[in-house]
Amino acid sequence: MVTSACKWLEPELMDVVRLFEGAEELEISHDFDVVGACYENKFRLGVYEYGYRDFDLATSPLEQKSLIKRYAKLSLYKLLSETFHKTLPWGSLTGIRPTRLAYKEIGKSGDFAPRFRDLGVSEENIALVKRVLEGQKGVYERKQGNCDLFVSLPFCPTKCAYCSFITAPIAATKKFMPAYLEALERELEAAAPLIQNLRSVYIGGGTPFVLEPEELERVLALVAPLRKNNCEYTVEAGRPDTFTEEKLELCKKYGVTRICINAQSFSDKTLEKIGRKHTAEDLYRAFAMAKPFSFDVNCDLIAGLTDESLQEFEKSVDAAISLAPENITVHTLCLKKGARLKEETARLQDGLLAEMIAYSREKLTAAGYEPYYLYRQKYMAGAHENVGWTKPNKACVYNVDVMEEIADNLAVGANAISKKLFEQEERIERYGSPKDLPTYLQKIEKIIEEKNKLFAQ
Repeated sequence: MVTSACKWLEPELMDVVRLFEGAEELEISHDFDVVGACYENKFRLGVYEYGYRDFDLATSPLEQKSLIKRYAKLSLYKLLSETFHKTLPWGSLTGIRPTRLAYKEIGKSGDFAPRFRDLGVSEENIALVKRVLEGQKGVYERKQGNCDLFVSLPFCPTKCAYCSFITAPIAATKKFMPAYLEALERELEAAAPLIQNLRSVYIGGGTPFVLEPEELERVLALVAPLRKNNCEYTVEAGRPDTFTEEKLELCKKYGVTRICINAQSFSDKTLEKIGRKHTAEDLYRAFAMAKPFSFDVNCDLIAGLTDESLQEFEKSVDAAISLAPENITVHTLCLKKGARLKEETARLQDGLLAEMIAYSREKLTAAGYEPYYLYRQKYMAGAHENVGWTKPNKACVYNVDVMEEIADNLAVGANAISKKLFEQEERIERYGSPKDLPTYLQKIEKIIEEKNKLFAQ
């Protein structure tokens, strides 16, 4: 527990505490002061006192607040690193998007590496960030009016053990489907005038392919009038047990350019433990079924799933590479509140995760993939990251825009979070729709009204 003289810093400092196993049980006090351009932090851990001073020139109150937070977290990180005799791959960085800080530092000095080294980031991860920025060239674009459209279909065959989303088995939510599709229709009709330069469309879940063919076609038909420029169009097809040729044909008919096959693992034992109702053989079948349609394919893997060994994870990486999807994203398991795994697992072995991640980086690079986006989450096992890898010139526009927050995101459906980018003011406003289906359906008119107000600014 951290008690700070600067109360608004306490949640930020707790993010650092959670990086170190056992640190949440400590009683830590924090004093802070600004002396000129010097940021002074003092932490007390029992009878031990740690002081840290650094300076930076803030040009605005908002930037000063950011720097106060940065140096307080760095000071605490150094204290805990010394206390637990441990360094972490991202140092004191706890933010979701390290690349955003990298872009900002490049804008100021032309190079982000010195700042990252100051913050304790490993040389390996500095090199990874450089590769990601290189992989985003030709896709990364900051421009007022750019927009991505997200359609939420929060329905799944079953709920996976690692999942903290609102999704529930389709059997329990099927009764809401007719009203939900009507609500989507109203939202999409209202969204049409708000879209300027549409960069991409992404239909996600959940598992959109769990819908019946006529239900899926209705959603695809609703999106069609909004996609006037043949931009990238992704459907998160999801699990192989929902794949049919009819659904793939519908996607092709309505101009879908990319699908996601969310493998997570190619180990039958792991798939069973996380609550999947399919096998690795079904994954191979889904890839084979999709191949004649010539979609670009995104495939997800997760490092650190229930009791999975290094050898099993390595086989999953090898299997994914052998299938040659255009994108492979390697996630680190995130133990979020609301997921069954969070209740069963407090921590995962960091050393094992580091080996898994190192193997994936080596093998994907050797296979010709390059990293093009990365992000981090709170409660990630081992304080690692999620990295998307792409074949040359096959980067997913939607992933870059969303992870870097460089375009508006107009999101419709339950639990959909819209973001309006104010480029000149360097700020983002968010609007989150209700998570549970009944509340979303009851408030649909208010949701449309408030979202119109946000995007009309």
